[in-house]
Amino acid sequence: MDATRLRILRELADRGTVAATAVALSMTPSAVSQQLKILAREAGVPLLEPSGRRLRFTDAGQALVVRADDVITALDRADAEMAAFRTSPRGRVRIALFPSGAALLLPAVLDLVTDSGVDIDAQDEDVPASAVPPLLADYDVVLTHRDERAPALSGPRVATTGLLREPIDLVLPPAHRLAGRDEVRLGDLADENWISVRGGFPVDDVLLSVTAVTGVEPRVVHRINDFHVIEELVAAGRGVALMPRYSVQHPRVVRVRIAGVRAARIYELVTRHGSMERPAVAAVLDAFRTAASRIDRADQAGVVQIRRAPLP
Repeated sequence: MDATRLRILRELADRGTVAATAVALSMTPSAVSQQLKILAREAGVPLLEPSGRRLRFTDAGQALVVRADDVITALDRADAEMAAFRTSPRGRVRIALFPSGAALLLPAVLDLVTDSGVDIDAQDEDVPASAVPPLLADYDVVLTHRDERAPALSGPRVATTGLLREPIDLVLPPAHRLAGRDEVRLGDLADENWISVRGGFPVDDVLLSVTAVTGVEPRVVHRINDFHVIEELVAAGRGVALMPRYSVQHPRVVRVRIAGVRAARIYELVTRHGSMERPAVAAVLDAFRTAASRIDRADQAGVVQIRRAPLP
């Protein structure tokens, strides 16, 4: 079977439609369809079947997509090995990051790969963890986050590397009755207005987990995915919020630890199986691990301080 046709098959699995596959590969839809028909003849079994106005994979087609990943990974590995004979790791690595994770880690990662020959093309993608695998059609590495109670992403086509545990803290207005405490139980906030992120994202997942543990149903009045906006609303006394510890920056909010509940989000790097064997990708993963370990050590050393309420 021709490797180019296997790439087309894999692209179809990633993109979902012949039209989207054609756009991604700079081909016409008819050329894509023709190549897929030839691949089916080479395989000797049907790979696709009609499903309404679209195509869906047969069992044989699904199996071949997984094997196509293996073949393409092996070819990419061969290219990378040849590159390793020539020089140190070099090349372009495409990265997707959620915004607060990018703010925390990306500057250090860029510094760490400077002069290494690796060029990073970074873009923000703010999606729930469940929507990450399709992003691998366009990116080599995806930085994602999840509630620590949720399972890590897994599957025959993705590899997940744990990176960092970031505690989730309570954020209060400076004049709040509980702002002077070192820690607060969520039951003390039963009558508060809450500001949260959209459903499906880790902070809201943590809020739901806290609900399950404490029996306190939060009254969410605003859902906003920008932590800077959330801080501004909390500082203005419009509610309380849960926020990742390293994202709290506003000088007029108070960050307090949550008592009685383990609450955190987990940072993970998601790649295709085998892609981390590319020297350039491996260098980027190493840079992320180094940046994350520095932050974790700073937190353990108490550099990230609990911000207390200002004196009157």
